[in-house]
This record gives sequence, structure tokens and C-alpha cells, in this order.
Amino acid sequence: MTDALVFRDVRAIDPAVGRDERCDVVVERGLLTRIGPGASQGFTPNDRVRVVDGGGCWLLPALVDQHVHLREPGYEYKEDIASGLAAAAAGGYAHVCAMPNTNPVNDTRAVTELMLARGAECTGARLHPIVAITRGLEGKQLTELAELKAAGAVGASDDGRCVTSSTMMLRALEYARNFNLPIIQHAEDHELTQGALMHEGEISARLGLRGWPRVAEDAIIARDVLFAEYVGARYHAAHISTAGAVRILREAKARGISVTCEVTPHHLLLTDQAVLGYDTACKVNPPLREAEDMAALRSALADGTIDVIATDHAPQSSLEKDCEFAEAAPGLVGLELCLPLMLGLVREGTLSLGRLLDAMSTQPARIMGISAPTLQERALAELTLVDPELAWTPATTRLATKSRNTPFLDRTLVGRAVMTLVGGTVVHDLAGGRA
Repeated sequence: MTDALVFRDVRAIDPAVGRDERCDVVVERGLLTRIGPGASQGFTPNDRVRVVDGGGCWLLPALVDQHVHLREPGYEYKEDIASGLAAAAAGGYAHVCAMPNTNPVNDTRAVTELMLARGAECTGARLHPIVAITRGLEGKQLTELAELKAAGAVGASDDGRCVTSSTMMLRALEYARNFNLPIIQHAEDHELTQGALMHEGEISARLGLRGWPRVAEDAIIARDVLFAEYVGARYHAAHISTAGAVRILREAKARGISVTCEVTPHHLLLTDQAVLGYDTACKVNPPLREAEDMAALRSALADGTIDVIATDHAPQSSLEKDCEFAEAAPGLVGLELCLPLMLGLVREGTLSLGRLLDAMSTQPARIMGISAPTLQERALAELTLVDPELAWTPATTRLATKSRNTPFLDRTLVGRAVMTLVGGTVVHDLAGGRA
């Protein structure tokens, strides 16, 4: 183990503290000790000091993902905690929040503690459990949120199952308010989406697939916003996908209601046109929408109405994807691809780099009650070194995730995390040639 890790001549960027400068950054015994031009003076490479030539690279606060599926316990053939946390580190993430749709469901202290213990054994990002709102994700009986928060839960969600019962949702918000836990809703009126396979529109009609109307999402979010205002609780809308959801949440924020929301990379980059050819890699929940929805999501992300970019990393094996569209499981992997995909939006001018880092690090940490990674002296070193010009293709790259279900597999991506530090320790390292 080295006593010091020195990044020489990097572009250090942390919009949360107003930092964007070409400088040196020194990490000693896990802490950021020096930041600035010439900060590396006096350090030379040896057995105890590693010097990384950062020419052309960015040094950023490590990323935080508040919506991932790590599949363990129960579905380890798709992903397990070790591979998921390694994939997160490879994508530049220091912290990930794991959804509860495991087997058994994470609705008890025993499962929460098992996941945390398993995560502590692994090298990679840190795991933060999100527990179920209702037992077994069945929408009938609330979980013991007080006990689950004491065990380490950072939020509650029934994940891919919407809490459609108004009584249950209101009680959940009241209960969670007592412990300052965010209630995270998958907004879907299941009665309106029964049998639906993709977005309801011209493409679904052309393909002969039953469609999922926008209003199935919008109606739930509108109801929940009223409940959050009435109760005074924290409400977070997961992976929003419609222009209507944007409109409702923008108005709610303007009225001072404690609501936040997230969007995924695939809803920012793809429309329902991608489903043509019955491409199961593009079957997601909620479905890919139309161009007008994508435009609304992009605009809302840029102006801060949408707080967070979350991957909704959902590994599926070939068993679940190499089949008829109607039988295919929804979801795609995103931890290792999100940053380069989103850098594409920065390059085209859709999003500023500062807003991107805010949405991928500062805001998700704030919402989930995690100490936000930062580039300040005396702070714990949780950093990602990014080569913004590195071109690579996922299909020809050895990924850390067990699954490869993504429509971006053959796309040439530009930009990649080449080193990630979590808790002051290097957990992902492609920067050997820069030493």
C-alpha cells in the first residue's frame, strides 16, 4: 500500500465547491491533503508514492447511483453484489443504492444486514440498501421502517411495483416522515398497463404490441405529489419518462413541496423507435417514450427540475432477453456505460458538465443521506479519474458486470473512468500506464 497517491496536472472539477482548475492533487493515507498548482512538488515516484500523470484527464468527485439492482440474494446468475460493486467502481461510482426486489425481498432486518455484510466483504463501490415499502412488495402491509432504518436502510421503495393503494401510500409517507426516509415510487397504474409491452403510440400499433399510456405514470405522480404535500413527507419519483410527469413535478417544486425525481440515460437517449425490430434490449420499465418526452426530460434535467441521473442498472441473463419480445424481462445494464453516454450530452451542448456532475454525484448523495464525494482538502478521497477522450466499445471490452443486456453494446463511447477511489482506496485502476 502506498503512503501517497499524487495526480499531476489534472483538470480538477467539483462544481459543488466552485472548483475547475488545472492543478495537482495529493492523496495521503486516504485523505485529500493538497490541491493546487505545484501541490505535487516534493513527491517523486517510489515504493511508497505513486505519481499518476493526469495530462488530459479530469479528476472528479466519485459518482453516486441511487437506483441499481444487484440481484443478490436470489438471482446471482444475473449479477451478485461483488460483480455489481465492481461494475460500479469501473463506472466511476463510489456509492450505489440497491433496490429491494431480491429473493427473499429486502423487507426485513436480516436481509438488509446480509446485504451490507456482503457488500463490506467486496472491493468496489459502497452498498446502501433501499428496503421495501410493503412486505413482499405486495402492497398490503407496511414494513417496519424504523427497524430497517436502524439496520442501515437509506430509503424505501416497492421498486418495479407501484404502491397503487392510496391508503397504503399515504400511510407509508406518514410513517417514513418520522425517520426522514425518502419514499421512492415506481409510478405506474397497473390497471392501465395490464399486458402492456411498450409505450402506447404509433410504433406499438405498427408492431401489434399492447401499449402503456403516459397517463398511467402521470396519474400516480399527480396523486403522490398531493399526498406528499398533505403529509409533509419526502417523495422521490423513480425513472420518470413522460413530459406530463415533468410538468407535474416542476409545478410541485415551484409550490415548495418536498419532491425529487430521477431520469435514466436510456430515457434521455432513446425513443420507442428503438423497439422496431422487436429488440428486447430496448424493453424497459417504464418504456421508452416518444421524441417529445425525451426533449422534455432533457430540458428538465438541464434546468434542475429533474434532480438526478440514475442508471436503473438491471442485469438480465440471455435466458431473460434472448426470447420473444412478449416474454423478455425488462431492463438494461448501465453502471459502466452511464458516464460516457452522458458525456455525449455534454459534448453536444444539451447539458453542462457542472449540471451532469451535480446530477450524478451531489444530488443523489443529498437525497439518500450519503456524504457527498468532494474535491476539498481534508476530505475523504472518493474520486474518479476520467479520460474524456478515450474511445471504447462495450462489446469488445471486458465488463465487470455479469450481464450484457444493453442496446449500447456496439456503440463507440467516448470517455471512461480510468481510476476510482472509494473510502481513500483505489478500487478500479486502468491508469497504470500513466504512472
